[in-house]
Amino acid sequence: MSATPSLDRLAALLRRLPGIGPRSAQRIAFDLLLRKRDLMSQLALALATACEQVGHCKRCNNLCEQEFCSICGAGNRDRALLCIVESPADVAAIEDSGVYGGDYFVLMGHLSPLDGVGPEALHLDLLEERLQEPGLREVIFATNSTLEGEATAQFLTSVIPAGIGISRIARGIPVGGELEYVDRGTVGRALLGRRSIED
Repeated sequence: MSATPSLDRLAALLRRLPGIGPRSAQRIAFDLLLRKRDLMSQLALALATACEQVGHCKRCNNLCEQEFCSICGAGNRDRALLCIVESPADVAAIEDSGVYGGDYFVLMGHLSPLDGVGPEALHLDLLEERLQEPGLREVIFATNSTLEGEATAQFLTSVIPAGIGISRIARGIPVGGELEYVDRGTVGRALLGRRSIED
């Protein structure tokens, strides 16, 4: 029996977070207890507050603390464009690029039959409501370049109403990337998705 069951429980909970293995969880738990005890109460309060106050936007399904997120509430977005992404982190990444000014829909996941994640987990009822809004011209799929992301995009094309354009974000060599270090699938997609330099 452990002499520190509370420490063990803390490490076990930390281990459940993405990217944190057993050793990292133990190091974080020790660091919090030995050097950052004042941070522990702040973390506990922030976690409780976020759990209580953060919900989903009623229009795009993104995380927010109001009925509608700041993007859906903004008056300067191009409502004719709808970018479908897997997670709120994807919205943040696209917004950071500064090149997209349309709306989003956040699926909060992707199809993964092996993990028991089917279409019912992707909030399709809310997506279908959004697709019926007048003026929508194009749906852009920005799901991840994984088997699950590709399968999700392929599946969702069937729910897009006729008359709305469908596109997929480009895939290719990252800026600053060297061909010899890029995997062959990425190189192949970059060649297939090439465009004229006059565009």
